[in-house]
Formats: sequence, structure tokens, C-alpha cells
Amino acid sequence: MPLSRTLSMSSLPGLEDWEDEFDLENTVLFEVAWEVANKVGGIYTVLQTKAKVTGDEWGDNYYLVGPYTEQGVRTQVELLDPPTLALKRTLDSMNSKGCKFLAQNEEKPHVVAHFHEWLAGIGLCLCRARRLPVATIFTTHATLLGRYLCAGAVDFYNNLENFNVDKEAGERQIYHRYCMERAAAHCAHVFTTVSQITAIEAQHLLKRKPDIVTPNGLNVKKFSAMHEFQNLHAQSKARIQEFVRGHFYGHLDFNLDKTLYFFIAGRYEFSNKGADIFLEALARLNYLLRVNGSEQTVVAFFIMPARTNNFNVETLKGQAVRKQLWDTANTVKEKFGRKLYESLLVGSLPDMNKMLDKEDFTMMKRAIFATQRQSFPPVCTHNMLDDSSDPILTTIRRIGLFNSSADRVKVIFHPEFLSSTSPLLPVDYEEFVRGCHLGVFPSYYEPWGYTPAECTVMGIPSISTNLSGFGCFMEEHIADPSAYGIYILDRRFRSLDDSCSQLTSFLYSFCQQSRRQRIIQRNRTERLSDLLDWKYLGRYYMSARHMALAKAFPEHFTYEPHEADAAQGYRYPRPASVPPSPSLSRHSSPHQSEDEDEPRDGLPDVDGERYDEDEEAAKDRRNIRAPDWPRRASCASSTSGSKRSSVDTAPSSSLSTPSEPLSPASSLGEERN
Repeated sequence: MPLSRTLSMSSLPGLEDWEDEFDLENTVLFEVAWEVANKVGGIYTVLQTKAKVTGDEWGDNYYLVGPYTEQGVRTQVELLDPPTLALKRTLDSMNSKGCKFLAQNEEKPHVVAHFHEWLAGIGLCLCRARRLPVATIFTTHATLLGRYLCAGAVDFYNNLENFNVDKEAGERQIYHRYCMERAAAHCAHVFTTVSQITAIEAQHLLKRKPDIVTPNGLNVKKFSAMHEFQNLHAQSKARIQEFVRGHFYGHLDFNLDKTLYFFIAGRYEFSNKGADIFLEALARLNYLLRVNGSEQTVVAFFIMPARTNNFNVETLKGQAVRKQLWDTANTVKEKFGRKLYESLLVGSLPDMNKMLDKEDFTMMKRAIFATQRQSFPPVCTHNMLDDSSDPILTTIRRIGLFNSSADRVKVIFHPEFLSSTSPLLPVDYEEFVRGCHLGVFPSYYEPWGYTPAECTVMGIPSISTNLSGFGCFMEEHIADPSAYGIYILDRRFRSLDDSCSQLTSFLYSFCQQSRRQRIIQRNRTERLSDLLDWKYLGRYYMSARHMALAKAFPEHFTYEPHEADAAQGYRYPRPASVPPSPSLSRHSSPHQSEDEDEPRDGLPDVDGERYDEDEEAAKDRRNIRAPDWPRRASCASSTSGSKRSSVDTAPSSSLSTPSEPLSPASSLGEERN
């Protein structure tokens, strides 16, 4: 389902339309992956969201190949007859004799086969071993060995050049899988990866420098009404507030209008996803908010699936108590309204002392008594199977964030994917993200990072790192990322303790923002959506396919690589009108009205001047230069005698290894050694 954004934030200017310079009618694209119609991880999102732009380019000549699963076929596949006679004959042959290659077309089409990850890479190796006339592409979204090394808490990025890859793969019992991945990378005509940081990793672990970096994008659906995404934020936040009212019943001694919702979500990889540093930063943030007498409260959600056996009874009881209070209030309200109506009907003002009788007071006292609770609100919403050894719960016990009344930071661990049918928190993931104020993703190992990208498209600020593909991509394209609500945490050249201090600073500064500042920042964040739209990022995949065609069929296609020009490209400038952080203006708006969260045009900025979102967006658009997109291939007539250019030079920006070592990890939990 496409994510949504507004039409008020215009598209990137100066981007030429990419019309194909050659006829694709006799060219066929096969995209092969384990996650085709098989939702396992992030690659599923890549393929599912990219399918439209790829289909628009290739039409009926685009095929996705993946594993046959009953669940996937029932929910995501529409069974159709083969659209062409050649494909029908091929499938019939496969059914009768086993899997065979495409040799049923009389015109001998030019075939491009794009393989994702090592699971599909064996097909690529066989194509090259059997010398099939197929242009091959291999994309690694995260190296197999890199993920295992980081999960083992090693000092990964400081030792990329020093790993004995065969020994490390053998010790982790993944040697055969590693060899398949490395062979696919070397056999492919074109080798790609999703980010610059992963390109460096692949160069050292797979021993081949990627030809091109293909960043991951999203489908961006545009709204027709200005500020509609701000309205969606308010509506979704109200749904989260209802859950919070029930979860903290009996201890709801904080102002929900002054409560911020932070969250982290993803696979339960405690260190790789940065849950360890996030918890430590929350403990420090709790201390800062308490000693400075802040009225702000933070509720931090951890949405990471783990092994559970059911919902926590106390958590379910909280939602039942909330609903009972709501029903009681409605009953009293109806009786009050009926008596008021009857009094006005006879032309007299009501006697307020007679509007509520003893029965009403008894009912309300019983409801209040039901909200009394002796224990703290639960940290975890489910019963964990490994409660005593769970890393999140173990860390929470160590840092002492137990949701007490004195804590300004509350923690809720939801060890299950969100669903709109849940009896506990009935919202889907997109609605939940829209209702939060900040996404926190301080990952140590994150080849791309779809979670902060989804936040950006929905206008929600986020914290990422310079060890994630998303963070590096945004640093490359935005002059001042934090001004647009993209906070980049330095985990590459700082120690773990220093990175935690920086994260705490980000969180505390965000807590000091006024509501008006948060509205303005959300507008800026949402304006970056075009950077992540497949409409633009899909061009990198187009370039990779054209490069592969030129390498496999040099007599028909040419490719003209070029080095990136530092004077070209585009970078969003820093907004000039309003500072992104209250650190420059925290005393400029001492009195704030309660309706500041209502989105509207012409908001006064913190210096007393008028702030116009469209005017600021127009200023940014004037400063955005046309991006330096990679060159594409062109068609060469077989009789023209034209020669293809060398295709060994990477068209993307140059890759580099870390220019200086990271400081050693220290002081926070388990060190990386």
C-alpha cells in the first residue's frame, strides 16, 4: 500500500524525464528473489513497492520469480494464463521435464535476470556456468557474513580490512552460503548494493567493489489537501492516547497534552538495531527531565517481535477499565443531557444541584474505585517466554525505568507486530507511526533502513545513524539534516558512550521544542518525500540493467559511464526562517496556547515573524540542483559498427574506506571487541 504525502510539497525540480533510448519490446526482465510474494523482511518491501515503476518501464516483459507458498498465492497472487505463447510453452516444458531456460521464443530476446541475495544467487551462477545468453545483475541488501559478525558484537567497521573471511564464515557455520554469495557477486555482469556503507562492506567481505549503488525507495501517494498529513497525525495520536489512558490507569498523573511518543521498531536484534543505546539514552533523558523540572513526559515504545505466549492480563485489564470509565461517563452524560433538555423545554434554568442524583454519584465513585492500582503500570504488554534473559527487560531492570510516577520517561515494550485487529492496541503500523512524534533508530548495522524512510514520507522526524544506508543517503543530499527532522547519530567515529551522549542530546533538544516548532519541522520532514520516491530512485536500477545489457550484448547496447561531478547533484539547503531546535530560541515563546497543535497556514515563527510553509518550500526548490543521475545505456545498431564504452568504471559516487578509526566501544553494557 503506498504511503501518502501532500501535493503542497512540490516535486524535485529540474529532473529530466527518462524516456528509453532503445526499444525494450524484444528485451525481457526477470527479477528473482526469495521474497517475491513472500513477506519475510525488507526485500519484500523493495520488490513490492518497486514493482509499479518497473512494470511501467517493461510492461508485459517484466516477470517476478519467487518461491511458491500457499499463503503467498492466496493473498498476493492473481492466477492468470501466460500472456504470451513463448511463456506458455516454457512453463509447459518446465512442468513436464523440470526447470529449463527460456528457449521458446523464435526472436531470441535479450534477457536480463536480476537476482537478489544469496538465496537466489545460485541461479545466477548456473546461468554463467552454462554460458546462457543472459545479462545478469546481483544485488546484496546486506552481506551474510557482515550480519553474523555484527550479531557477535565485534568491532566490525574498524576491522573490515582485517577479517579472514573464510575463517570467520567457517567458524559461524555459514561457509557454503558465504561462498554462494561471493560467487554470485563475482559472476554477475553488474554487482549492486543498496548504500555506500554496504558497498564498503561488500568490497572487503565479498572482494568485489559494487558497480553501482541502488538506494531503496517507496511509493509516495500524494494528498490533494494541504496539511492533510498533519490532520492524520492528530487523529492517529488520539488513538495512541486512548491506549495510554488504559495502560497507565491509576497512575495517569501526567498531562497527555504535554506527552511525546517516541518509538523504535524492527527485527529483535538488540545491539544491531540500537535498542541498547536507546534504552541507555532514555535513562539519561529521564534524569535530565526530572532534575530540570520539565513538565514534558515521554512514552517510548519498543515494537520488536519476540517469543510470547499471550497478552499480559494487567495490560488487558487496563483497556477494560478505560472502556468501563468511558461507558460510565456516557451514561451520566446522557442522564444529565436529558434533564437539561427537559428543564430548558419548560423555560427554566436547571438547578445544578439536582442534575445528578445519588445513584449517579455512586456509579462514578465505583468507577473511580476500579481505577485504583497498587502496582506500577507494566513495562511489557505480553507474557514473555524468556522474561529473565530477555535483553530489553534485563536492561530496563538495570536502569530502573519501571513507569513509576516520578519517572518522566515511560517505557512500553510491545513484542508483537502491530495490527488493527489487536484487542490491545488496535492500529496498524502506518497509523501508529503517524501518531508518534519521533522515530528512534540508532542502529549499529543497518544496510538501508526502511523504518526511518517510512517516517520521512509520513512527515515524522527520526533519528538514524551514519552506519545506516538511509542516514548516509540523507547526509549526502541534505545540507543540514537535523533542520528537516533527520537527526544523524555518529556511531562511526565515536565511542559507544559518546554516541549515547549525542543521542541523549538529540532527545532532550526535541523535548524542548514547542508544539509550533514540531509542526514546522514535520512540514519540512514531509517535504523530503521526493528523495525517497521510486519515481526517482528507480533510475539507479534502470542504470544497472542498462549496464548489464551493454556488458552481455555489446553488439546491441552501449553504456557510457562517467565520474560524478562534485558541482552537480543536489542538496537541500538549511531552512533560513525558523531554527530547527529550541536551543536558539527557547525563551522566545513563553506562553503557548492549548490549540497550537492545530495545523494551519501562516504560523508565526519563534521570532514573531509570519511563517509560510509554501513560501519556505519555494525557497528550497530554488536551491535544489538537478541530481547527478547515473548514465543509461543506448541502443547500438548491429550494422553501425559502434563500440561500447568501457563499463568498468562505477557510475555512482566513489566509494571509500573509513578515513579514520572509530574510538573503541566503552562503558555501555557489553563492549564490542
